[in-house]
Amino acid sequence: MPISSCRLLEIDSRSFERRLSENPLVIVPVGALEAHGPHLPLGADQIQAEETALALAERVHGLVAPTIAYGSAPGARRFPGTVSLTLAQLEPHVAGVLSELCRSGVRRLLVLSGHAERGHMAALREAADQTLRDHPEVRIVVLSDYDFVYELRGKESPAADGHAGLLETSRVLALAPEAVGSERPVGEYRHSPFVPGTPSPGDWPESVIGDTRPASKELGERVQAYVLDRLTETVRSLLPP
Repeated sequence: MPISSCRLLEIDSRSFERRLSENPLVIVPVGALEAHGPHLPLGADQIQAEETALALAERVHGLVAPTIAYGSAPGARRFPGTVSLTLAQLEPHVAGVLSELCRSGVRRLLVLSGHAERGHMAALREAADQTLRDHPEVRIVVLSDYDFVYELRGKESPAADGHAGLLETSRVLALAPEAVGSERPVGEYRHSPFVPGTPSPGDWPESVIGDTRPASKELGERVQAYVLDRLTETVRSLLPP
């Protein structure tokens, strides 16, 4: 097994034990299986979370846990391929993973979600809260990389850009170009946040928010560089060794 790997999947138990003496940051990527229009893969959130976690681990000499691949995506449930867990299903699963990592000796955790839906993030934060109650010696930060991607709305994209839109399409083009189809849809989301339930076909005809036609690998690379800088800054501020 390659001792130099940052993936927990690829290192052996004794190598992991040795790394624990360094108090490493362990990054837990979280994805979702969710429709992203006719041009992006169902696993776009997972791809982005994993690639970002690996790049961040190189910067901060961290470790990357296996991805939690499913999340809560109720808004896109009517689109084929979406698998949306309830918050009651997601929260204890994530809490169990975090608690077991803590039991193994991990003391610094970053939960990095590639999916930013409000309920999904609330479930991750509740899981982290429970873990901190059980393991008060541990430090945990929970965020989505889209907390930083969307700081670029109104700068690198129109202010209304969103799910599977210009920024996300460009980012996946930079991270996994082979997974991006040739279509460049334009989508609008009209569902009010005050109305419960899944958006109707009239409110959201395609699982895209924004105009993807200007998407490019070059824009995606700028977005990813910005995200990594913001993540590095956040980790060094909130989770120092």
